[in-house]
Amino acid sequence: MLESLTLLDRLQSQSRGLLERRDVAVVEVAGQSLPVPVLSLGSQAPEVPAIGFFGGVHGLERIGSQVVLSYLASLVARLRWDELLHQQLQGLRMVFMPLVNPGGLLLGTRANPAGVDLMRNAPVEAERPVPFLVGGQRLSASLPWYRGRAGAKMQPEAQALCQVVCDELLCHRAALSIDCHSGFGLDDRIWFPFACSTKPIMHLPEMLALSELLDQTHAQHRYVFEPQSRQYLTHGDLWDYLYLESSHMPDRVFLPLTLEMGSWMWVKKNPRQLFSRDGIFNPKVSHRQQRVLRRHLGWLDFCARAAFSLPRWLPTGVGRVRAQERALDRWYRGVRA
Repeated sequence: MLESLTLLDRLQSQSRGLLERRDVAVVEVAGQSLPVPVLSLGSQAPEVPAIGFFGGVHGLERIGSQVVLSYLASLVARLRWDELLHQQLQGLRMVFMPLVNPGGLLLGTRANPAGVDLMRNAPVEAERPVPFLVGGQRLSASLPWYRGRAGAKMQPEAQALCQVVCDELLCHRAALSIDCHSGFGLDDRIWFPFACSTKPIMHLPEMLALSELLDQTHAQHRYVFEPQSRQYLTHGDLWDYLYLESSHMPDRVFLPLTLEMGSWMWVKKNPRQLFSRDGIFNPKVSHRQQRVLRRHLGWLDFCARAAFSLPRWLPTGVGRVRAQERALDRWYRGVRA
């Protein structure tokens, strides 16, 4: 955790003043005051697209934070020589929040220091029964996936993430976000809302267009692109909450995505990791970690380019209607509405 903060300080100093930083919250844990930093690059003009990269929501899943930090480090290194990157930044806002849950990262826990799972903490209720515990519970902070007390305010870290999205992304006419996690199955998945409902989101044609763009551009990719509801429903998903908030802005396009890295593959290759809680969610062997970072940095860069080029691929008119039909057939055929 402290190494990550030191890295952010170094990256800011190396960016020649182009990387802006502000701390949106401070978390007290183990006698330390830990900041929740946000870093940004590029244009602030509301008419240009924006993209946000988030990591460390679950402190146990360090690899998500490391993916975001590695991509940011790559961008800062390119600022010195990459003229195309500078041109891109003239028409794009890039926002990084790699340490959403610094207390959880320091303690090595999924939840924040108060025992609350930030990804079950938003005021959103699933439309149907959710899996026991996994879908979010209010029984006890001693059990995993604790949502917090009913009616209580969201946790400071969750509030900070929501405020950053509102201040930095939803003020732009179009925005993408990528939240990096690990821990679900053997496959790397790209999820989009809803987690609370099996109903399609309003921007389903846009999600399909992005998915098809990925298929066409990176034909050998191994991501499973789908709504999270195809796997299970949950209460309190922050991205459901933020997407629903953005739906009150009909002139905005907000496409929130979650990268769920399939950590069971790392356990399959190294079964001894099962005996380490940390090892279940993170690649332990250095060459495997490097391979994971290489693979997903390409995905993050693809998303940045897609955000910059949004007007070129967003479906309109009859094309949007047809994309809606294809998306319903691909993701919702046979799903009970």
